[in-house]
Amino acid sequence: MVKTMEPHSTHREVELLDTLRALGGSARTVALAEALNVSEETIRRTVKALAKADLVQRVHGGVYLTSKDAMSPVASRLSRRSREKSRIAQAAAGLIPNGSCVFLDVGSTTAFVAERLKDHRDLTVITNALTPAQTLVGRNGNRVFLACGELREVELGTFGSDSIAFVERFNIDFAVMSVDAIDPQTGFLLAGASEAELARAVTARARRRIVVADHSKFGQTAPIVACPPGQVDILVTDRPLKPVFDGRMRDWEIEVICAG
Repeated sequence: MVKTMEPHSTHREVELLDTLRALGGSARTVALAEALNVSEETIRRTVKALAKADLVQRVHGGVYLTSKDAMSPVASRLSRRSREKSRIAQAAAGLIPNGSCVFLDVGSTTAFVAERLKDHRDLTVITNALTPAQTLVGRNGNRVFLACGELREVELGTFGSDSIAFVERFNIDFAVMSVDAIDPQTGFLLAGASEAELARAVTARARRRIVVADHSKFGQTAPIVACPPGQVDILVTDRPLKPVFDGRMRDWEIEVICAG
């Protein structure tokens, strides 16, 4: 049974749980403090209260959700807003011709893009994520290259300097990337430093950069800039943008495709 918050739960507790879910079910204390813009001591106090309710479990330097969904973070992320992600993925895959060299990151929406690329032919796929690699390997003459590096359980993906060096060997036509948040001032944001480092390396190598993000990412925050917004060419989302975001995409010269 999935546990729910009691009526007397504080806004901070609800906010921390939502952030943990957005980060895949687990996070270090320092990352939560940065994401919520509070002190680590505030995070520790909030986590202590949630642990008493058996909603999270504390570990050295971090915390993870104790719900059933959190024990399979990749499956949990794939199940959220699946209809929206499927529409986004169909539109994004339609931008990629057969024979392209494509990078796919560890994002859940990107995993949907991989599904929509299953009928493409002769792709060269570079990815640091196990899910897209398994989806596309051995299909229609595709070649799949899985980046080396440290394999992390939450994302089922590889990260680190080895992953970056591996990606930099390729001449990428299209990079498809997910983000954790989109801010009208700073642009496209990620929660993890390793993910952001890899994103910057990929955008520097790719001819066309596509961000896939559903409506829930707009107006959210995360601590690290994924890449300068001017390096993104296309944003594929599921709803028309609010005026503030529409204006910023025009300022950044980003083409917006609404798959809704």
